[in-house]
Amino acid sequence: MKKTFDVLMLSGDGIGVEVMAQVEKIIALFNKNEKLNINFNVKKALIGGVAIDSEGVPVSDETLSVAKSCNFTLLGAVGGPKWDGLSTDKRPEAGLLKIRKFLNLYANLRPIVVFDELVEASPLKSEYIKGLDLMIVRELVGGLYFGEPKGVRTLENGEKYGYNTLAYKESEIERILAVAFEIAQKRNKKVCSVDKANVLASMKLWRDVAIETHKKYSNVELTHIYVDAMAMELIKAPKKYDVVVTENMFGDILSDLASQLTGSIGMLSSASLGKLDGKDMALYEPVHGSAPDIMGKNLANPIAMVMSLAMALKYSCNEPVLADKIENAIKCVLKGGFRTGDIKSPSTPQNQILGTNEMGDKICHELASVL
Repeated sequence: MKKTFDVLMLSGDGIGVEVMAQVEKIIALFNKNEKLNINFNVKKALIGGVAIDSEGVPVSDETLSVAKSCNFTLLGAVGGPKWDGLSTDKRPEAGLLKIRKFLNLYANLRPIVVFDELVEASPLKSEYIKGLDLMIVRELVGGLYFGEPKGVRTLENGEKYGYNTLAYKESEIERILAVAFEIAQKRNKKVCSVDKANVLASMKLWRDVAIETHKKYSNVELTHIYVDAMAMELIKAPKKYDVVVTENMFGDILSDLASQLTGSIGMLSSASLGKLDGKDMALYEPVHGSAPDIMGKNLANPIAMVMSLAMALKYSCNEPVLADKIENAIKCVLKGGFRTGDIKSPSTPQNQILGTNEMGDKICHELASVL
């Protein structure tokens, strides 16, 4: 009897549709392979701008309910200039924040891995980034993005005043630090906690809780660094770090900065994990945005979306061997010299510069040969 997993696909906006189509090819490949002990039951729904246009909200309650019932969710991207004029709570990005909060996806894992084949695509010298394998653990449902109070009000003199709150409960900090320590135990046993404890009270609490939580993981080395210093360190000495754990907004910024170490944000996947009513919840998505400037032009790099599926196989399906086969298929394609436009070099032959669909087909071909 094959293991069956219910999967919700949320392609979203912009290039999300195009990169998700490449994942659909791989899932179809798995489903028709009789030798594999796995099957995927795919469901589809809307999120982001397309959901606003069709359903009036950035994510509907029905979609949230379907996500809750599934083993995991795959998401493409949300947003675009069409919806920029909407208020913050009605924009496409609000749908992404809402599904994260609804599913209690408090731990966001963002691996920063440099493929040997793409060392020259990085803006940094190869000696700084060759062999880089860094994990950023970002708290995802608290901090500045969710803290209360927040809003915009008018002062007595008529001036508008905007405010957000960087708020955390002790338990929220402890659980994300525990995730970081547990991941580190399976890696190089080093955790760097990023905060701004010198000027922010909630970040002083973060550091205090990190120190206390560390007592349960004495075999892991714990260091602390301020977020501005970490921004410099990621450029100066990224290989010095193994697992980096931090607050929601800090993690958002640092992981995007770190993405450029790999040469392109189009290479990076992410996993958002949590529990709801005792059930494991997970959402997997590329780190990149909806890239409306290249939407529909067959230019987007689908590798991050494909790697997101690999993360799902690892964390939600307990199929690490199959996840490795996806990663190795990508490596084979890159080793063959094939590139999408964002990771090409001046020396890349024109006939080896692939579009979104062609890169997806190449990866599928390599994967099929080893299944």
